[in-house]
Amino acid sequence: MNKIIVVDHEKCTGCRNCEMACSVFHVRACNPNKSAVRIVKWEREGLDVPTVCQQCEEPACADICPVQAISRDADTGAMIVDRDLCVGCRMCIVACPFGAVTLDRDQRQAIKCDLCGGVEPWCVRVCEPGALTYQLPSTVSLRKKRAAGRRLMAALKGERV
Repeated sequence: MNKIIVVDHEKCTGCRNCEMACSVFHVRACNPNKSAVRIVKWEREGLDVPTVCQQCEEPACADICPVQAISRDADTGAMIVDRDLCVGCRMCIVACPFGAVTLDRDQRQAIKCDLCGGVEPWCVRVCEPGALTYQLPSTVSLRKKRAAGRRLMAALKGERV
């Protein structure tokens, strides 16, 4: 089993350093719109929630991609986007139960976490409060991922969730 980025939203301060580190590492620009990790603000609850790909065992993003542009990296276990194949149809964005896939509006291609090639991801390195860690998924996170995947698949099939 490969490592994933595990989120502890209770520790997130909303500093957005993770977004900046991700964009600088991948596109050499400090641009949160090009980051694979996003901070979602829940104003009413007073929470900042980091959203990042959970590298699902049965990835809905890859299953729904009409051009098979998303595949698992054999070394890291990360679901990666092949930029030569991606047509920007956004189906992976719709399919992700975690809201972890976004669109690069300039390139018209999907953006998702590639775990920075398998070394400790930059978002984790710069997360001072420790809201993001790079570790083996816990039993709880595996159950949550499987349940989210089942709900998504049922919804896509038109079944009640």
